[in-house]
Amino acid sequence: MTDNEEEQIYSIALTMVPGIGHIGAKRLVEGMKSATDVFRYRKELSERIPGVNERISAALDCPSLIARAEQELGFLQKNRIQCLTYYDEAYPSRLRECEDAPVVLFFKGNADLNALHILNMVGTRHATDYGTQLCTTFLRDLKALCPDVLVISGLAYGIDINAHRSALDNGLATVGVLAHGLDRIYPSLHRKTAVDMLDRGGLLTEFLVGTTPDKHNFVSRNRIVAGM
Repeated sequence: MTDNEEEQIYSIALTMVPGIGHIGAKRLVEGMKSATDVFRYRKELSERIPGVNERISAALDCPSLIARAEQELGFLQKNRIQCLTYYDEAYPSRLRECEDAPVVLFFKGNADLNALHILNMVGTRHATDYGTQLCTTFLRDLKALCPDVLVISGLAYGIDINAHRSALDNGLATVGVLAHGLDRIYPSLHRKTAVDMLDRGGLLTEFLVGTTPDKHNFVSRNRIVAGM
């Protein structure tokens, strides 16, 4: 196992430790400089990072989480999905500045998540004809002014999917941030567009395989869209 794979496994495992959360996980990784060292030196965390108690150290001592993370990494490698850990060069640098940035992301596609110009285009799921037309004309005009812009949205009904489709129609790269794992596409009606995006953009998520698109996941997803 390479050092990079080890960091990926421990980063994935850290997201599953109960009672830590996004902010806590980020704080641990920043404090120890790697997820690997968070687990390796778990008994010393309270000495190295102010405010970390023994309960957290005890929660990290869970071999089943590591086994589950190894299984996840196997799926990612089999399906050629990138596993972007917190300090990975390809991890979105703007997102890293957010207090609740995820410590690991999963990405399938070919977009540069650190593109110089990134636009988030989101809106109602009940888009009007005017709204969908605006997506088309806005991105058409933007292509002429800024041909290298990366368009980010959430693959949802309404404005989101129209933003993705208009970006593709105008030759712009576009990335969909998902509220579930990369073993599915939701809504399924958008599967063809999602597949097209893999060739010019991609799909990004913080969620593990098997995660369903539950309501609270969309709130979590939205912070990534904004943080990009």
